[in-house]
Amino acid sequence: MDYDVVIIGGGPGGYAAALYGASAGLRIALVELTKVGGTCLHRGCVPAKEFLEAAAVHRTVRHASEFGISVGEPTVDFAVNQRRKVAVVDQLFRGLTGLLRGRKVTILSGTGTLLPGRRVRVVDGPDAGTEIAGRHVVLAAGSVPRTLPGLDVDGRHVLTSDEFLELERVPASVAVVGGGAIGCEFASLLSDLGAKVTVLEALDTILAGCDEEISAVVARSFKKRGVEVVTGAQVKGHSPASDGSRTVVHLGDGAEVEVEAVVVSVGRLPRTEGLVSEGLVSEGPRVQLDERGFVVVNRLMQTHEQNVWAVGDVCAGTPQLAHVAFAEAILVIKGILGEPMVPVDYERVPWAIYCHPEVAFAGLTEAQANARGIPVLVKKDPFGGNSRARIIGDTEGLVKIVAERLGDGSAGRILGVHMVGPWVTELLGAGYLAVNWEATPAEVAQFIQPHPSLSETFGETVLALTGRGLHVG
Repeated sequence: MDYDVVIIGGGPGGYAAALYGASAGLRIALVELTKVGGTCLHRGCVPAKEFLEAAAVHRTVRHASEFGISVGEPTVDFAVNQRRKVAVVDQLFRGLTGLLRGRKVTILSGTGTLLPGRRVRVVDGPDAGTEIAGRHVVLAAGSVPRTLPGLDVDGRHVLTSDEFLELERVPASVAVVGGGAIGCEFASLLSDLGAKVTVLEALDTILAGCDEEISAVVARSFKKRGVEVVTGAQVKGHSPASDGSRTVVHLGDGAEVEVEAVVVSVGRLPRTEGLVSEGLVSEGPRVQLDERGFVVVNRLMQTHEQNVWAVGDVCAGTPQLAHVAFAEAILVIKGILGEPMVPVDYERVPWAIYCHPEVAFAGLTEAQANARGIPVLVKKDPFGGNSRARIIGDTEGLVKIVAERLGDGSAGRILGVHMVGPWVTELLGAGYLAVNWEATPAEVAQFIQPHPSLSETFGETVLALTGRGLHVG
């Protein structure tokens, strides 16, 4: 075999497997179509969060007078921010490339296809025609944006996240189709930068996977900021104006929304076309794809083909999160090395949504616990009572903790931690550890939170679950 491990795809799952495996002395080859870093670095997480930070700066400047700072009305030159985004991404890309080269990972440029015998052929790109083999192969080809019938992406009126992140100006009006995490992030940043935003969500609520009280806070914030949210919306298509200046989105109930641009944010599909040769898919229990094209894996990320693994967005039944792909990659390399393997517990992974207000959570919601018949104790603490939140002028939101209620009425293990408010994506760490260690409020309450800090709200909520809260009943 040419290599110990051949990895198809250089996104978070692929490059994490390469770096972790190479640090353990494995000979690694990585096949990537474009640039290592994948969607997350080049067309997803990183550039989107850079835009969200620009929106936060704009929001801060608009409210500077509340702190006695006199400035003029801020204006947005989105082309400048595009250049800053490119600079941020390029610096991270160069750093990642340097790490891979430093650990002697072979990088091949092109699309990789898995052949029988754990051989991988590069079918296009600069290294087209190259064929290598590995003792193990990791499928980490990532995903592409999903679209909807009647909303063909044209890069002008109808955009996915890929096209949106290349805009040189902020459209005056935008319809965001999809009210999930990515849709709410786009809606939030566009609104902060001055666009008139309408969110069109097919379900009866935005952020459907969140605790209901958490998503309700975001919905109220959106309404207060002028973002119109239409739930139960069935988008049927759109009709561009003859002069190309705008388009009209048609809904199933006959309603219409006229906007300059439509951003489609309705999930992602696996990039599995051509990933596996036909024989490996059709013959016997080998690499199996489900009805939507995702690779079927077990809890240890193994496919049905011996020594062929899969991680990240190509996998069926896993959250499409970069940090989850990191964890899966480490798990796979441990399996290849023969080390103890602990499967990723997808119910307890951390979630972070960077809209304003931010959302972060880990573990079960109150509704999920109730549906399983688990008796619960719930405590909530709003950021309005937090001194640091008052100081920074950002008091919207709350911390909600769901704990198991024991027979004597006291709080047992912490089942879920749910946050919405200022910088909660940075505050979730303690809650994530509490959920995954199955800690009790009495145990966590022993730890001191600094004062004044936003993290005190988590500490106060935990303390209240012991029955002796300071500021929370």
